[in-house]
Amino acid sequence: MHLPGLFSQSSWFPINRQLEQEVDRIDIQHHTKTNFHSSLKNYYRKDVKQLALSTASDLSPYLQAEFIQDTTRITKDNFWQHFYKQPANFLAFGDDDFTIVINPILHIKGGNDSSEDQFIFQNTRGLNIYGTLDKKIYFSTSIFENQSRFLNHIEGRISEFKAIPGNGFFKPYSSRLFDSIDGWDYLNANGYVGLQISKSVGVEFGHGKHFIGNGYHSLLLDNYSHNYFYLKFNTKFWKLHYQNIFAELSVFGSEDNFSNTLLPKKYMAAHYLDLNVTSTISVGLFEAIIFNRENHFEFQYLNPVILFRSVEQFLDSPDNVLLGLNFKWNIKQKLQLYSQLLIDELVVGELTSNNGWWGNKNGLQLGLKYIDIAGIKHLDGQIEYNRVRPYTYAHKDTIAGTDELALASYSHYNQPLAHALGANFSELLVRLRYQPTERLLSEVVLLSSRYGDDIADLNYGGNILKSYETRVQDYDNSIAQGNTTNIFQFKLELSYQLFHNAFIDLDYVYRNQDGDVDVNDIRTNYVGLGLRLNVARQRLDY
Repeated sequence: MHLPGLFSQSSWFPINRQLEQEVDRIDIQHHTKTNFHSSLKNYYRKDVKQLALSTASDLSPYLQAEFIQDTTRITKDNFWQHFYKQPANFLAFGDDDFTIVINPILHIKGGNDSSEDQFIFQNTRGLNIYGTLDKKIYFSTSIFENQSRFLNHIEGRISEFKAIPGNGFFKPYSSRLFDSIDGWDYLNANGYVGLQISKSVGVEFGHGKHFIGNGYHSLLLDNYSHNYFYLKFNTKFWKLHYQNIFAELSVFGSEDNFSNTLLPKKYMAAHYLDLNVTSTISVGLFEAIIFNRENHFEFQYLNPVILFRSVEQFLDSPDNVLLGLNFKWNIKQKLQLYSQLLIDELVVGELTSNNGWWGNKNGLQLGLKYIDIAGIKHLDGQIEYNRVRPYTYAHKDTIAGTDELALASYSHYNQPLAHALGANFSELLVRLRYQPTERLLSEVVLLSSRYGDDIADLNYGGNILKSYETRVQDYDNSIAQGNTTNIFQFKLELSYQLFHNAFIDLDYVYRNQDGDVDVNDIRTNYVGLGLRLNVARQRLDY
């Protein structure tokens, strides 16, 4: 098999758990010599290709199709011959100085939730364009036009937080053809341009989101929220990958903007240093700070090689600082053990006294992946445990007219920047993925979580948007306090690949949500069928 050479720079793959699974298999099964850092997502095409080339003899058909390159120059005589000349791309063309790839996006699905006799649907159309220029600049842009109605637990979340997970502005939608079909209408887009400054340093500027970690969820930085405006630096040398992200965020969403003026802004500075200690062990250190200024960035946080905590102390500690640790260990080419530790605030004396002090705010993730379970090829499993104490990620300063909303919470557009549940929860999930043939994929996710919701106006620490100064008590705080709610969810996804990145999907979801206060009780029993082209399923467990 021959995979042609790659361009010196490239855009990254959109959120795609199938691709991530392929990368996991290579990462766990092969001790590659490439300086690949699997905890930093999204994955750049050039990095995945270098990883794939290191094990080309065992490359999956999916990755082979992604990296077959043929960008023959287009002329009037052969224009139509270039559609799907590359298996992964609708149209690709270029020459020695540039490349352009164009792919349509389509996601149409419908189904019924028998517990509420409600029609659930997704109607997404869009376009993705990406490419390179002069072998130094890369770019990408995507746009999505959507009409949707979601499962009842997501509809409840939209009502509570006034935001569609992963999206921004939205408005009600009613079908002109069918009176019984209604939902939400929303537009979304991302785009960025990047430049390699030197062999080791690259810069990227755009709108998007990021993920740090090796788990199904991340307690450090997750891709659950809406796209945000960012400037990113990637520095890679030796066994290190150092990433800096400077971002502009929204204090809240458009539904809370009663004055109909510019959304209030806040800002994030985050950096993550990942070290491949050996070919099987990596350790990463994370630090992020969220702050609000009157429509300007705090320029002291632009220093890329200083601890933000020390700068924050220079400024008399007004901001929200988070520290984190990420760990990964590949064992015997079969297993991957991974973990995250998140510290928002810590006083050792209060921690050792075991008195439930509210200010010891932290989170823990433990996970294990198992490749080819019991020797069955392409039967892969994952088990993950997450827990986050009450009031973690929250902050104190509020804005006039919204006394409960904290300016510097770890959120964007009313959506958490880490785990979707926010804080005050524990969660155990089991994931099985089996691909018996090249075209057929199946996945089962079992989810059991326990979290504490607020009761009336009392802040028990689960809603990270609220100021922690409205907390119920200083001591005797525990995980899932308040309206203790238990969730059990079983999700089955079957996909048949018609051709590369074109799927017919069959979904089944059973979910039972039961709280001490009955207002939180929700049951879901959903079956749906869909068609998907060049887009991944949106993972909406919460």
